[in-house]
Amino acid sequence: MEPRLLFAFSWAMLLLTRDADAFQVIGGSATVVQGGTAILPCHIIDTNDDLTQITWQRRTRGKPQNDNFLTIQPRNGPLFVNGGDDRFKYVGSFNDKNGTLQLSNVALKDEGIYTCIFTLFPSGNQKTEIPLILLVPPSTSVKDSLPTSGTEEVLFATCTAAGSRPPAEVRWLTGTLAEKVRTTTKSTHYDNGTTTTVSSLFGVPTRELNGHLVECVISGDSLSTEVILPFTIQVYFSPTEVNITAISDDSFECMTDANPNAKFTWNRSGRSLPQSAVKVEGAKLQLLSLNSDLNGLYQCEASNTYGRKHSQLYVHVASGSCSNAWALFGVLLFLNVGAAAWYFYKSGHFPRNLFDSCGSGR
Repeated sequence: MEPRLLFAFSWAMLLLTRDADAFQVIGGSATVVQGGTAILPCHIIDTNDDLTQITWQRRTRGKPQNDNFLTIQPRNGPLFVNGGDDRFKYVGSFNDKNGTLQLSNVALKDEGIYTCIFTLFPSGNQKTEIPLILLVPPSTSVKDSLPTSGTEEVLFATCTAAGSRPPAEVRWLTGTLAEKVRTTTKSTHYDNGTTTTVSSLFGVPTRELNGHLVECVISGDSLSTEVILPFTIQVYFSPTEVNITAISDDSFECMTDANPNAKFTWNRSGRSLPQSAVKVEGAKLQLLSLNSDLNGLYQCEASNTYGRKHSQLYVHVASGSCSNAWALFGVLLFLNVGAAAWYFYKSGHFPRNLFDSCGSGR
C-alpha cells in the first residue's frame, strides 16, 4: 500500500473512533416488586448516524441462555423473536433513538440482564446492559404453639417471613418480658433466590405470662413499611380451684380461672335438677321457688379441653311456719365433705345456728 493511501486510511479510522467514543448509550438498572411494572431504560444520544434497528436481548432465570427476543424497526415496529410476550410494551421512540421497554406483572423468572443494542450506520452496533432486580415481599404469619402451664421452658410462638427476596429481618418486641423470654432466628434459602426467616419465642409457661402482649416486627428492602404482628401469649391450663359465691339471697355463681375459659355444668347429687324450681344460666344457679324439693347437694363443674374441677353446695329449705325460709349449709369443695354434711342433715345433728325455725319456739 502506498504511504499516502495508508495515511488516509489511518486518519479515517481515527475519525470513526472519535465519533464512536462520542456516543452515549444511556441505560441504568431497574428494581421492581414482584407483580409490579418495570421500566427498562435505553437511549442513545450524541450521534447523527442513521438508526436502522433496535434489538433487545435477555439472560434471565427463565431464559439462562442469552438470546434475542425483540427487534424494533422503523417500518415494522416492535417484533418478537421466538414467541411473543404481551407483558412487554415498547414505550420509546424510534425517531428519538429511544429503545425503552416496559415490563408488567414481573415475576422471578424475569430477573436478569437485559441488553439493548442500537444498530447504527455507518458506526455499527452500540449497546448497554440493564440489570433487572426483583424484590419479593414475604408472606408473614405468627403461629401459637399452644403451650400448657409448666415449669420447663417451651416454645410460645413462631413468627415467619416466608419467601422473601432479599431476606427479611424478623424480631420480637417483648417489653417488660425481656428477662422472662428469649428468641432464636433461623433462615432457609431456596434455589429461586428467596429466603424464609423464622423467629421463635421461648419461655417458661407460667400463668403470670398468660395474656401478655408482644409484637413480631418484620422489615426489609422488599417492604415499603414494617409489618407489625401483635401476639398475645397464651398459656393454656385446666380450671383452678372452683368457688361458689352467693350473688343474692337466692342466686349463686360458680367461678374459676382457666384458659381457654371454662364451661360450667350444674347438677344435683342423686337426683335431677328440679326444672320448675331452679334456673341455670352458665355459671349461675337461681332458686325460683323455696320449698323442700330444693333440698340436696348441688355440684358445679368447670371444664375445658385441659381438665375439669368441681365444687359443691348444700341447700336446705326449712320447714314449719316459715315455709319460704332456706339455709345454706356451705360451699363444699370435696365430695367427702358433702357426704358428711348429708349425714348431719339426715341424723338431725346440724348446729342450731345453721337453721332458723322462724318463730317456732325452738
